[in-house]
Amino acid sequence: MPPASVPPSLGRALLASGATIGEINTVRRHLSAIKGGRLAAACAPARVVNLVISDVPGDAVVDIASGPTVPDPTTCADALAILRRHRIDAPPAALRLLEEATIAESLKPGDPRLPAIETHWIATPQQALEAAAEVGRRAGLAVHILGDALEDEARSMGRTLAAIAQQVARRGQPFTPPCVLLSGGESTVQVRGTGRGGRNVEFLLALTLAQQGDPHIHALAADTDGVDGIEPIAGALTGPDTLACAEALGHRAADALDRNDAHRFFEALGDQVITGPTLTNVNDFRAILVTG
Repeated sequence: MPPASVPPSLGRALLASGATIGEINTVRRHLSAIKGGRLAAACAPARVVNLVISDVPGDAVVDIASGPTVPDPTTCADALAILRRHRIDAPPAALRLLEEATIAESLKPGDPRLPAIETHWIATPQQALEAAAEVGRRAGLAVHILGDALEDEARSMGRTLAAIAQQVARRGQPFTPPCVLLSGGESTVQVRGTGRGGRNVEFLLALTLAQQGDPHIHALAADTDGVDGIEPIAGALTGPDTLACAEALGHRAADALDRNDAHRFFEALGDQVITGPTLTNVNDFRAILVTG
């Protein structure tokens, strides 16, 4: 039987590797005594009813809490391939479990050990974006939801959304300012520097660098559970004067990004978003205000 949970060292390595949340959960499901449908099997023959709050892009129920009460279409071979692809040095005991497969393999669709399973959605990233959009409209702004499942490397996503915001500000395309651009999903960070990581703040720092003090662009990025990466910080804010203020304090944004040190950068400016634990999680939340 696999252990109750993934070894902490392996969990940290996965989070720092740049692996997607789907990849991370594939490994987790095969190294847990309850994930990958095993909890549902332990409940049989009782009926299982899932009340789900989605914290993953696309609301894939198999990735929410690594799917303890639903069947899993992925395999131990998939988990091993993910570890190799991201060059993660997993503990020998974990590798043995995955290589032997018969012990660590999760329960597949149609497995007779699974009971009847029913799933109901309580909260999702899309619902959070729609609620935020309503707040924006009440403030008299046009609001556009770009997607609830955006996935990419954080700094790449920051540059992309900065380019979209600048096109809106300068050309009035594809939307007319003033407006708010909302998005959800989950980016990734491969921590190579000496900083503390954090995908939302790294996204925001890359966006800040790309928009180069554009007077019409303000942005917020935060994790809805109040914790960005491993820090008790939800995220941060940026605006037209962020780069100039940082320079005045002796902080270079490009250097901070190279070090994966966005948390320290926004902390120095007093621009962190600190909510405390929200006791729920519907993935990342990003809002860009383009004033035109």
